Amino acid sequence: MTKAVPLCVDLDGTLIHSDLLLESFLLLIKRNPLYLLLVPFWLLQGKARLKQQIASRVQLDGAALPYTKPLLDWLRGQKEQGRAVWLCTASDIRLAQAVADHVGFFDGVMASDGQLNLSGANKAAELVKRFGDKGFDYCGNEQVDLAVWRHARAAIVVNAGTALVTAAGGVTKVEHAIAPMPGGPKVILKALRVHQWAKNALIFVPVAAAHQLGVIPALVNSLLAFMAFSLCASSVYLLNDMLDLAADRQHHSKCKRPFASGQLSLLFGLMAAPALLIVAIGLACLLPIKFMLVLAAYYVATLAYSFGIKQLVMIDVLALAGLYTVRIVAGAAATGIPLSFWLLMFAIFIFLSLAIVKRYAELYVMRQQGKLKAKGRGYQVEDLALLQSLGGASGYLSILVLALYVNSPDISVLYKHPKIAWGLVPVMLYWISRIWMQTHRGQMHDDPLVYALKDKVSLVTGLVAAVVLWLAV
Repeated sequence: MTKAVPLCVDLDGTLIHSDLLLESFLLLIKRNPLYLLLVPFWLLQGKARLKQQIASRVQLDGAALPYTKPLLDWLRGQKEQGRAVWLCTASDIRLAQAVADHVGFFDGVMASDGQLNLSGANKAAELVKRFGDKGFDYCGNEQVDLAVWRHARAAIVVNAGTALVTAAGGVTKVEHAIAPMPGGPKVILKALRVHQWAKNALIFVPVAAAHQLGVIPALVNSLLAFMAFSLCASSVYLLNDMLDLAADRQHHSKCKRPFASGQLSLLFGLMAAPALLIVAIGLACLLPIKFMLVLAAYYVATLAYSFGIKQLVMIDVLALAGLYTVRIVAGAAATGIPLSFWLLMFAIFIFLSLAIVKRYAELYVMRQQGKLKAKGRGYQVEDLALLQSLGGASGYLSILVLALYVNSPDISVLYKHPKIAWGLVPVMLYWISRIWMQTHRGQMHDDPLVYALKDKVSLVTGLVAAVVLWLAV
């Protein structure tokens, strides 16, 4: 009878939309990047040994994984019909057991043990030894699973295209198939966060502030700097998302990110991140060495942010403000335009205010969900009032800096009608006040700069500010 035939389920790419070796590797690197030096030596002892060494040093949360829900539902139905269900995976036994404990309905676990890598032919041999040839059904998702399906009574093809379904049908009967999640270029662009490249428009601020947008060499250098920064930023975004999987999967919106949801392979991220960085460095080589140094500082700072600074209260928002400001510094370095003290002071205060907006927005959602503390952050819901005070004060300090600049002799160097520039002060006062009002009401996107680029009122405010500056020139 069908009920008597055990159902054996692969884990990586089948039960979950991810790979536990890569998940555990990223957990290990996040814990201590120096482990990278040991990984090659572990690999020389075999893949099973590598998995064991990594698994022994990390703690995997079985609940924080992107499970294939249609498969889970189907497996529960089979279990209710009396079938024995086994988890059979090439992942290390420690990690596999954590998953089995969370799922709760597996009758047993077969996994790699540090000596034998339970994949392909090895898995087929062990399953035949335990259940007999054609004595089990098997759920898999890759070409390597064909070696197992040859000895299975039936195949359940999961998260794979029609080509694998056809190949599996050539070696055994296909009992059931579950289609993969949607993928393609849109998912890749989402992972690269191309929409976040808009923040790199800050690179053009020094050229615009110096009234050199019409100077072709300065504009070309700014464009090259923009592309280099954007590719470098995407490299960091990929790495950050891979290192922050557990926290993202518990976030109300970040759980939909390609890596957190399992829409995009972690292997893609591990390959694309260094490739994008190399291209960014190539573009930076076309610019002055100062720009290369600023780009390197940005990359190191963002890595430090990803590896731990983001968990430090207030230091994280100061770091975010610095990462926004460094884009302006990069624009100056790429074009050779001297940086204005006034511009830097204004940028630091306004970006600190916006960085606090970002944290406030996250905590606001936490409060709405009944949570007391943000996962992976050092903030608590009770900090909301204090953050609002600090963020509002920082925003108003930026307007004070702007007012002092407009009243200083320095403005006459670039503007023939400096008194008209006073119009910027009420415009900016209105904008920063409105940003905080929207944040207080829970209407703020968790990235305020992206929000501002989509917000009609912010765009109109920006246009008014541009007109004021044009009249002042």
